[in-house]
Amino acid sequence: MMNVEKIRKDFPIFEKKKFIYFDNACMPLRPKVVIDKINEYYTEYPACAGRSYHDFGTRLTDEVANARDLVKKFIGAKKAKEIIFTKNATESINLVANSFKFNSVLTSDREHNSNLLPWQKFDHDVVKSKKDFSFDLESFSDKVKNFDIVSMVHTSNLEGYSLPVKEIIKIAHEQGAKVLLDGAQSVPHKEINVRKLDVDFLAFSGHKMLGPNGVGVLYGKEELLDGMKPFILGGETVSDSTYDSYKLEELPHKFEAGLQNYPGILGLGSAAKYLMKIGRNNIEKHENMLKSKIDIEGVEKIGHVGESGIFNFNIPGKGAHEVAMMLSASKNIMIRSGAHCMHSWFNSRNLEGSARASFYLYNTLEEIDTFVEELEKIKKL
Repeated sequence: MMNVEKIRKDFPIFEKKKFIYFDNACMPLRPKVVIDKINEYYTEYPACAGRSYHDFGTRLTDEVANARDLVKKFIGAKKAKEIIFTKNATESINLVANSFKFNSVLTSDREHNSNLLPWQKFDHDVVKSKKDFSFDLESFSDKVKNFDIVSMVHTSNLEGYSLPVKEIIKIAHEQGAKVLLDGAQSVPHKEINVRKLDVDFLAFSGHKMLGPNGVGVLYGKEELLDGMKPFILGGETVSDSTYDSYKLEELPHKFEAGLQNYPGILGLGSAAKYLMKIGRNNIEKHENMLKSKIDIEGVEKIGHVGESGIFNFNIPGKGAHEVAMMLSASKNIMIRSGAHCMHSWFNSRNLEGSARASFYLYNTLEEIDTFVEELEKIKKL
């Protein structure tokens, strides 16, 4: 079992103010080790990696390589060169959409805009959920035979429901389709091993997993990445060029154009190391336990009801933004309200949005109790 009080001491912001932070599916807080690593870059070796052969440059090159290796270990990849640093999960998905050769794509009906909009210019279809909002594996099996690539969310940011990705990947591969998983909400909260899953691509963001903003990852199998051409070119992506030609760099550098977000990359590596030390199995159990303690009548639960670290709901007669503002004003409880970048899901069900509380490793039972008490008060207004 995790020592939550000890973990909270790793996060400096808890010493500065009193608040309850339940907006972790959007962006969690940062531990001191991540903040220190970012500051280390600016104060000790603020240079360019891979191109400057002086003390600062060689130190940074080694630090970036170490961060890449930590991320490789974090998701169980075979080789560090299969880890491509991007701006976020959105850019990672767009990289595949613009660089991988395919004609048709199949998604689910619960995709974040990041994993929906890039595919709409192709031959695109959607697997609709069952009545209980679970994934319809039978419908998927019927449809996937007509598609080149499957791009689906692993864990939904709507209510934390996880798709049966092992079965999805197995069935897709039997039909000759490749699979990309949007792991933005899964990678920070549960153990992921890309080799055991046999997934072809995995996209995720640093800011969802205690890391800095503006850095993300695309994992891809080496043979697939080797066959892809980058859709952004510039410095670092080529080993040589003339006025009318160029020679691409090897993996991973051919996809990492221009000056990289070095402090972000180092902070991401530090976040991965921190989460591996805590253990994501422990985090997942803790989040499930917190959600299981929410016992409140008279609220409309959104999406699939099951284990996860997200509680998505509406209170009849109250708008989602109104509920969020009331919680903020009363006990400084911070939640998310709106369509959660899943406008397609809400529009298909004639809903304007919902209120979403999402939990992480530093949240406590006492915070859950306060949350439930405040919701009871709002219901009675």
